[in-house]
Amino acid sequence: MTVLHFTGIKGSGMSPLAQIMHDMGNEVQGSDIAKYFFTEERLRDRGISILPFNPENINANMTIVAGNAFNDDHPELVRAREVGATIIRYHEFLGDLMKQYVSVAITGAHGKTSTTGLMAHVLNGYKPVSYLIGDGTGYGAEDSHFFVVEACEYRRHFLAYHPDYAIMTNIDFDHPDYFAGIDDVFKAFEEMAQQVKKCIIACGDDEHLQQLQSPVPMVYYGFGEENDFQARNVIKTTEGTTFDVVIRNEFFHTFTIPMFGDHTILNALAVISLCHYENIPAATIQQQFSGYQGVKRRFSQTDIGDRILIDDYAHHPTEIRATLQSARQKFPDREVIAIFQPHTFTRTQTFLQEFADCLSEADQVYLCDIFGSAREEAGTLTISDLEEKIPDCRLIQVEDVANLTDHKNGVFLFMGAGDVTKFKEAFENLLATEETV
Repeated sequence: MTVLHFTGIKGSGMSPLAQIMHDMGNEVQGSDIAKYFFTEERLRDRGISILPFNPENINANMTIVAGNAFNDDHPELVRAREVGATIIRYHEFLGDLMKQYVSVAITGAHGKTSTTGLMAHVLNGYKPVSYLIGDGTGYGAEDSHFFVVEACEYRRHFLAYHPDYAIMTNIDFDHPDYFAGIDDVFKAFEEMAQQVKKCIIACGDDEHLQQLQSPVPMVYYGFGEENDFQARNVIKTTEGTTFDVVIRNEFFHTFTIPMFGDHTILNALAVISLCHYENIPAATIQQQFSGYQGVKRRFSQTDIGDRILIDDYAHHPTEIRATLQSARQKFPDREVIAIFQPHTFTRTQTFLQEFADCLSEADQVYLCDIFGSAREEAGTLTISDLEEKIPDCRLIQVEDVANLTDHKNGVFLFMGAGDVTKFKEAFENLLATEETV
């Protein structure tokens, strides 16, 4: 059997793809740096070997799946070419794999991971599903009918996919280190639209998505009356959200989801729209909604004493606003404290004022140092540039988390795409020590 070796196996897409191939009966191993990433947990649960980067890991009989973060001059990839091993990039490998199933690619500037997780969970109540979620979760069912994939627009990687269905949640300007502006992002989505085989399901409340041209039918969902699938009569509580779904002005069903915020209604509508297209009964959809547990780092809640800690991947102003809205709905009587770690210098610079505006909606803001990335280690901008724009804002280091204990009955939102989780873990450990004293 050919060994699949994943160079950069801890990546948010690479890890779930390795899990999928392992579940489908393949011999899988991979390599990465020693630093811990939460994406490695499910690899270790499966007994998949994670090796240090080393050219000696590679031999001629392997197929090397190369992570997109690593250039062709990476020592393992150089070695692979020397010995004649097959090399295939992550997004190309995934694109080939998707062709074997009824494929659903979920893309958009925001909401990809949450919608992918919800879609996979709901479809699995109807027929077997394989899925790849950007929170590091993958599952491969050998008898799969559906294959649900989070499809990232960054560097136009999603153009390696030709899915049966595409869910498009929104178009927004992000990844300023690659995209020139919103028009460039729109062009990428327009290219993606040309590659869909059956149908595009898009949020009709998004003005950019309304302008997309496609050779296949486009179905729109949202709150606006012009949408094919519309949410009406929304009722928000501290337990979740209930809403009616109207399809082309005809009542379809009333759904309840154990989630908070308008963005979660839109995610659910996307799922409902595809399920309706696939003739999945409303009762099955609701049953799956009711048992949904969420995905990693998306409004993940931990309760310690009278404090509530939320771990969230929000790293763009639009996402921060959505997370704050969710917190206000679920915990209307509590102080909301934002602990935010900006991700990449280019994004922080591009959206500096927008970050200040949305974070100011919290009751108190703490800022962590800017987290660089493999693509940009440093920049001239500092966290003080953002601090100056937010009233009463405070800077925080991991060793300073005791300052957070000033907030006795708070909801603490730890937000960011870097390693902001280390702040949450330090605070958890401090509170756990207090509880036992």
